Amino acid sequence: MKRLLLTTLLVSGLAGVMTQSASAQQDSTQTKRRISISIGSETSISVGRVKSDNVKKANAKKGRFIGGITFTRLDWGFTRLVDNGSFSLSKDNEFLDYTGGKSSTFSFDVLQFGYRFNPNFKIYVAGGFDWTMIRLKRDITLLKNSPTMAYTEDGINFSKNRLSSSYVHIPLNFEFRTKENASGKRFYFVVGPEVAFLLNAKMKQISKERGKEKFKDDYNFEPFRYGGTVRIGYGAIGLFTKYYFNDMFTTTAQKGLRNMSFGVTLGL
Repeated sequence: MKRLLLTTLLVSGLAGVMTQSASAQQDSTQTKRRISISIGSETSISVGRVKSDNVKKANAKKGRFIGGITFTRLDWGFTRLVDNGSFSLSKDNEFLDYTGGKSSTFSFDVLQFGYRFNPNFKIYVAGGFDWTMIRLKRDITLLKNSPTMAYTEDGINFSKNRLSSSYVHIPLNFEFRTKENASGKRFYFVVGPEVAFLLNAKMKQISKERGKEKFKDDYNFEPFRYGGTVRIGYGAIGLFTKYYFNDMFTTTAQKGLRNMSFGVTLGL
């Protein structure tokens, strides 16, 4: 997870440097041919002629299709379990009691395609990856290949006992933004639904007795989930909240247990 985050930030930084270098070489009044890589909510890899600033301003007022590879909407924050509308876990779910400050979410988008209607509104569908990491309080080990959320207690004190899931997510976003201010920044409001498909799940445990261990299984996580996201931001930073409308697990005893997340968004 840490390597993935560092790699993402490194690629983003390099891409930004390359874009600034290419832009510096471009005459603002002429049309030249170039290859560029950029970061943001629109096309990030382009090959061909670059239009002058005057042409760009004229086209900005017209509707146009957007799309390509992107490293943006990096969401990093906290995750919470919602048990039938309550943040308190029921008796059937007490074994999933967790440390809120160490239960987190992380996601980002790598593709997007859509249509910008005008400088202030666009619709786009994106694709990316989403991780949910729950730091369990109890020293338990969930059983693999079990039709229920069965677990064992071996009397071992885990310094880390984390249950995590990873999904491919596909959000459909409706983005509203204001005009640029004197510093060239805008306010953003983004809302929309999303669907996600389970990639894998795992438990990571660290103890003096066993050292570091990882166990991979689906752990009865819902293979398909759907929910919604809201973002507000200014410039390249903002806040987000996500809520999933279907259950977190497929097991009957965990019916009504869902999850939500909130935190900081980088790269609107």
